This record gives sequence, structure tokens and C-alpha cells, in this order.
Amino acid sequence: MTTRVRRRSGARLTGAALVRWAAVAGVLLFTLFPAYFMVATAVSAEAGSGTDVLLPEALTLERFRYVLTEAGFLGYLRNSLVVALITVVGSCLLALLAATAVARFRFRMRTSILVMVLVVQMVPLEALVIPLFLQVRDLGMLNSLIGLSIVYIALAVPFAVWMLRGFVAAVPVEVEEAAYVDGASWGRMFWSVLFPLVAPGLVATGVFSFIVAWNEFILALTFLEDGDKYTVAVGLRRFFGPYTNDWGAMMAASTIITVPVMLFFLAVQRGLVSGLVQGAVKG
Repeated sequence: MTTRVRRRSGARLTGAALVRWAAVAGVLLFTLFPAYFMVATAVSAEAGSGTDVLLPEALTLERFRYVLTEAGFLGYLRNSLVVALITVVGSCLLALLAATAVARFRFRMRTSILVMVLVVQMVPLEALVIPLFLQVRDLGMLNSLIGLSIVYIALAVPFAVWMLRGFVAAVPVEVEEAAYVDGASWGRMFWSVLFPLVAPGLVATGVFSFIVAWNEFILALTFLEDGDKYTVAVGLRRFFGPYTNDWGAMMAASTIITVPVMLFFLAVQRGLVSGLVQGAVKG
């Protein structure tokens, strides 16, 4: 009797394991298929204006050469990298200073300011396009990568402040007091003591800011006029025509666009995982 029960239990466990593996495989297929379709269309010699290439018979890198040389996508990549790096540095620095202020100092309207910062994230981006356009125009920063970067910094800072606030609050005040006792100034304590301790949070914030600047389309299209200043998101429009679309070139450009994001993620992967875990436990 005992042997039969064990066999039935083992069969049920095996069946449950198969169901779980099937579910995982289905999720992976659903997640990875768009990436496979993008790469397959980019390298397929048969892909033209259609999008029906799943198993390419002949491979070619001609579309990548066309995108990088004749289509001018190298310039778009350079512009996006400049904007993304300025956004990451600026948003992380401002968010760290603001998070330190709201986590360490007590002042009037402190809670209200935090709530207002959170409310800013709830406003749809489409509702901010016209006000931001008018402000950037009045500042004389239209058609400028610096002006676009400043707008992206303003969009990324509210969420970054909330994210970094938990990391700053998790650092014991006694650590800072010990630095003061040793004769450190506030600036020395901030850069030599507090900054290294919240570095994982800065990594997570930097990833968020990088993705915001790299993928944004509406503001870049609105604020940039010259084609040589377009970012990669706007540059993809080059492959859409009035009567037909060059799907092969567009997929090649999309593949190229994903490479910097993957490299950036791989470079900060350890810090990102550490930051998310610490933020979840301590925040």
C-alpha cells in the first residue's frame, strides 16, 4: 500500500513539474519571440517590405551596413548616447541630493513635497508636451540635445527621488555622526561615506533614467528640428514611407538600438540586483 501511494505521489509531482515547465516555456516563448522575429527579419535575405520571414533560408548583413552608413544611424546613436548619459548623471546627482534632504532633514511641508513629487509621475506625458515646449522655447533651447536632456532629467528625477529616499534613510545616522566626529565636513561625509553606501540605489536609478532617455519618442520629435540631431527613436521614422515600409532595415535598426541597452544593463547588473533587493528590504 505504501509503495503504491509513493508511486502515485511521484506521478503527481512529475505531472505538476511538467505543467510548471510547460508554463515557463510558454512565457519564455511569448517573451523572446519578438526579439527572434526582429533579428530574423534583419538578417534574412528574403525580407523586403513584408514581415513574413520566420525561418530565413539565406542570411545577410547588408541591412546593418545600410542602416549604419547610408541611413545615418550612427549619428542617431551618438545623439542618443549623449542625451542618455547626461540624463543619467544629472538625474542621479539631483535625486541623491533631494533624497538626502527629505530623508535626513526635518522641515515644514516635507510630507507635502514628497506627495507632490509622486503626483508629478501620475500626469500623462501627452499633457506635458505643450507646457514643456513653451518653456524650452522661451529658454531658447529648442533643437538642442542639452535642452532635451534637461527635460528628460526633469521627468526622471521624481521617481528617482522616491527610489533613493529609501536607500538614504536605511543608512544609520550614527555612521554620519562618526564621520563628523573624525573631523569630516558635510561635503566630505556626503561623498566619502554616504555616496558609497547608496551606490546600489544609484545604479537602479541610473538604469531607469537611461531607459527613459533612450526610448522616449514624443518629446524628441517635438523639440528636435534638424535631422542630424534626431535620437534613435525618432530616426526609426526614416524607414516608414507613404506607401510602403522598409521592414528589413527597420528591424536591423531596432536590433542595433537594443545593443547599447543590453551592454549598459550587463555592466550594472550586479549593482542593479543589489539595489533592488536592498530597496525592497530596507526601503
